[in-house]
Amino acid sequence: MTEIKVALIGVGNVASALVQGVEYYKNAKASEDVIGLNHIDFAGFHVGDISFVAAFDVIDSKVGLDLSEAVFAEPNNVMKFAKVPKTNVIVNMGKELDGVDDMLKALVKVSDKSTSDVTKVLKDTGAEIVLNLLPGSAREATLFYANAALEAGCAFINGTPVSIASDSEWSAKFKEKGLPLVGDDIQDQFGSTILHRNILQLLVARGVRVDKSYQLDVGGGAESLDSHYRGRMRKRGVKTSAISQDLPYEAPLVAGSSDYVPFLDNGRESYFYVHGRQFGGAPVVIDIRMEVTDGPNAGPILMDVIRGAKLALKREIGGALEAISAYGFKKAPVSVPYYKAERWVEEFLLGKRKL
Repeated sequence: MTEIKVALIGVGNVASALVQGVEYYKNAKASEDVIGLNHIDFAGFHVGDISFVAAFDVIDSKVGLDLSEAVFAEPNNVMKFAKVPKTNVIVNMGKELDGVDDMLKALVKVSDKSTSDVTKVLKDTGAEIVLNLLPGSAREATLFYANAALEAGCAFINGTPVSIASDSEWSAKFKEKGLPLVGDDIQDQFGSTILHRNILQLLVARGVRVDKSYQLDVGGGAESLDSHYRGRMRKRGVKTSAISQDLPYEAPLVAGSSDYVPFLDNGRESYFYVHGRQFGGAPVVIDIRMEVTDGPNAGPILMDVIRGAKLALKREIGGALEAISAYGFKKAPVSVPYYKAERWVEEFLLGKRKL
């Protein structure tokens, strides 16, 4: 078995679902009908090849715990679908910076433990890939961990909307060191953005003129709290830009988080409205409501992205990975329609595309 050594930055709901998912699917077979996985085998690696060797957080309820316990510690409220055995990976005290704002501090207590030497921990644990799952507005903290990954010689996957993979200077830094860079802002397996994009693509393909459209999200959990109060406009800009690329013309579009609803826990509800014109100018109106559980929604995409980054390490490819980023992220270095991103990934896996 080829071990893919991953360090987690932020042990929130998404990290919890990912850790659970590796345990849940570690024995999945290609011959079986496996629900919820995009790929059992991806880039020649199985889900079970993913191993978590380090983790960082700043919340008192998680720091110092074994990762198997920390993924279920408050304020995490993601569904529990797998029993995680002891990992012997103790959650380190990370660098707080702007990772916890005043709104989030109403829900959690920051640990008073000493900050770990992040670069040293990454080196000592043999981490190959650093996965950044901090709150979306934690810009300074994201930059800090991206630089730590560089210093430790690790690939970096940025799950936040902060510009790292989509920034040419960061890409150049990782390319110079021969380290893969992937991001930015993880796109869920089946979330509001991917559904909205595919609706618009279908309408355009069928000759319908889209006049206007909106997508509004409400949710509970710490990430929804951050998206609404601190990162609302950044998140809205990223989501709106992501769906805009699927229209070959200009039209009024709005997409983003509209409210934080505590009792939804790790649930997210999305509302879509599309107005268009079809044959003869006849109106078309689409009005949809979708409900999903937020944390697990990123799991299969992250599993693919981690394995894609490992393949790039194996091939000694540095810098922003265009194909993998376009496939799994809303704010990729090069944004293309989803069908094209999937084709790019197939070409990358076959070695027909360098990035």
